[in-house]
Amino acid sequence: MIDHTGDGLGSRSLDSITRNPVYRYPSMKEDLNRFLPLPPAALHILLCLAGDARHGYGIMQEVSRQSSGQFRLRPGTLYDNLQKLMAHGMVEDQRRAPEGDNPRRRYYRLTSLGRRVLAADVERLKSVVQEATVRLRNPRLKRV
Repeated sequence: MIDHTGDGLGSRSLDSITRNPVYRYPSMKEDLNRFLPLPPAALHILLCLAGDARHGYGIMQEVSRQSSGQFRLRPGTLYDNLQKLMAHGMVEDQRRAPEGDNPRRRYYRLTSLGRRVLAADVERLKSVVQEATVRLRNPRLKRV
């Protein structure tokens, strides 16, 4: 089991990335690579929010479910990462709780930027897995 008690961002912090200039200069092509690779905690949070808006405890439960209990997100890691993801426009808080739910709960949802960043990282991970599969089948293979 991976237990992330730190910020989950490793040596690369989302704080070091400035807000997307695409919104200031609409003619600029969006460069999602500056957000990649996503740290594990951020990847799991975005993946969790790709389905529905969730509150903090619901995010922790869904991350655990999606990873079959292999990845455990603690509250400090979760809220630190949510704050950073919100600062970069990948996640936003939903103003209203679903009907019948506790109105004090804060719900989070993925933005369109967050969805594009998640999709880009999933594509990056697919190529990593593909390369690893080839290498593990034939360790002497030289790729050009």
